[in-house]
Amino acid sequence: MSSTQQQRAEAFRDLHERKQIFLMPNPWDKGSAVLLEKLGFEALASTSAGFAFSQGMPDGTPSFKQVLNHLRELCACTSLPVSADLEAMFADSPEDVYRHLQQAAACGIVGASIQDSGSEPGAPLLPLSLAVERVHAAVEAKRTLGHPFVLTARAECFTLPDASMDDTLMRLQAYEKAGADVLFAPWIKTEEQVRAVVAAVSKPVSVMLGFAGSTLDVATLKTLGVRRVSTGGSFARTAYSAMMAAASEFRGQGTFHRTQNSLTGKQLNELFSRS
Repeated sequence: MSSTQQQRAEAFRDLHERKQIFLMPNPWDKGSAVLLEKLGFEALASTSAGFAFSQGMPDGTPSFKQVLNHLRELCACTSLPVSADLEAMFADSPEDVYRHLQQAAACGIVGASIQDSGSEPGAPLLPLSLAVERVHAAVEAKRTLGHPFVLTARAECFTLPDASMDDTLMRLQAYEKAGADVLFAPWIKTEEQVRAVVAAVSKPVSVMLGFAGSTLDVATLKTLGVRRVSTGGSFARTAYSAMMAAASEFRGQGTFHRTQNSLTGKQLNELFSRS
């Protein structure tokens, strides 16, 4: 690709500074990354869930080494800035967070997120003091990179059954104070929740769309002051759902009606052509 990591880093930083909303979809493999770039998006982000599914694994189970290899592939197949879903940074201690962020950045990414709970579904939130130390360690690591790097801090309160908006806002404010560039509370899904997050912090807010129960859309998020919109594993789930439905039809009825509106091989060959 023609763009350097420095150029991508500056472009990604500028997207967050231009005071208007932008869309950052989440490819799960090289092919989906290429197609999303062809559609005209300005930046991409990896998805831990989508990548895990592509490896035949549940979310949260690929190793750090596997994720690093995946990030190298994504960055090599697109000229767009790529931000990484690094989950809990595959680390317990702030020292390992520091080291792992540097290793991930060496793969070509120009941004990353760090969450404040473990990678396993339903994992408890980390104590706030430790979560803040980890964000601070990631901030210190990005300062060693020699190019801009956008760090997103995630408050995972809404992954738990006893989700607390007060705790979410307190944590996001603490992560902003620790130096995070973007604040993100996955799974918030109402206008009131989004409005509260945007009002509580001064740094850009990212919101995820595409999950069950959310009725928000980009136009609404724009009016609420959201800066960035991602899609998490929703595109990967959509692709696998369509394949499963077509395969079930084939196995059950012996027909292929569900594929009538699919892209043709010729169309995909043209889309994947480097010319």
